[in-house]
Amino acid sequence: MSSSPHVQSPLMGVQRGTPRRSPLWTALAVILGLVFIYTGVLKAWDPIAFTRDIQNFHILPWPVGVRVAFYLPWLEILCGLALLTGYLRGGALAILSSLMVIFIGATIAAKVRGIDLDCGCFGNATKNLPFTWHLVIDFALLAGLLALWSLSPRDQPHR
Repeated sequence: MSSSPHVQSPLMGVQRGTPRRSPLWTALAVILGLVFIYTGVLKAWDPIAFTRDIQNFHILPWPVGVRVAFYLPWLEILCGLALLTGYLRGGALAILSSLMVIFIGATIAAKVRGIDLDCGCFGNATKNLPFTWHLVIDFALLAGLLALWSLSPRDQPHR
């Protein structure tokens, strides 16, 4: 009977050989899960408005923008639920991190091209925020996702 050693980190604990998440790790997963569920519901609630928000970036052709507007909110909701439940959390973190990188890139590209836009991600709550604050929020979300991803317990290889 050999047990695998676990690496200790400030956000991880060990109990009977199984990784146990700290309250800080759990709180971060819950907060991010709720944020993405909330933003997904806002977008799913009004897909026509979200389609207009996507088209404001002037990156995607109309038919692609419509499809993105109808499917992306549900992907965000499912990924948010995965963060809350822990089921397929690694995949959800990979998807959400990728989406945030794409969104940050699209936002910066729009700003460089002189397009003043409202992403529509948080509804009216962030409508009048300056561009810099939008980026701060986006980078904070990305940092939280990457922190969870880097601190997630890794599957041990089978021997």
